Amino acid sequence: MNTVTQTRDTLPAEGSQTERTDRTERTQRSEGALLPPVDVIEDASGITLYADMPGVAKDRVHLRVEGERLTLEGEMALAVPQGMEPTHAEVQRSRYHRAFTLSKELDADKVSAEMSHGVLRVRIPKAAHAQPRRVQVQVA
Repeated sequence: MNTVTQTRDTLPAEGSQTERTDRTERTQRSEGALLPPVDVIEDASGITLYADMPGVAKDRVHLRVEGERLTLEGEMALAVPQGMEPTHAEVQRSRYHRAFTLSKELDADKVSAEMSHGVLRVRIPKAAHAQPRRVQVQVA
């Protein structure tokens, strides 16, 4: 069951407030945000996302849920000793950004997250109506 999808190609009506906001977000992303790799694990009670965001401190992670949209953002703090300048850097960007559209089966009000060793773990439980339940059979 696919309960979360990545948002990329959804375009709102031209001229709308949402369209202007989305255009601004796309511009900001194109200015140098990395797309963190994310694993999505589903179980009977919900989904768990694991986003690899090395170099991002807990206080530099921003997680937003707006309607059906989940946005993960983080800023790296690349420490360079004072008076030194890197001669080569494999990672040129210092921001991560990833957005997902959440299914109606998920309870966006109960999202929880924790950051450990550069991995952001986001837990989103299923809504009560989507939880598996047992039905007791009555003898007639």
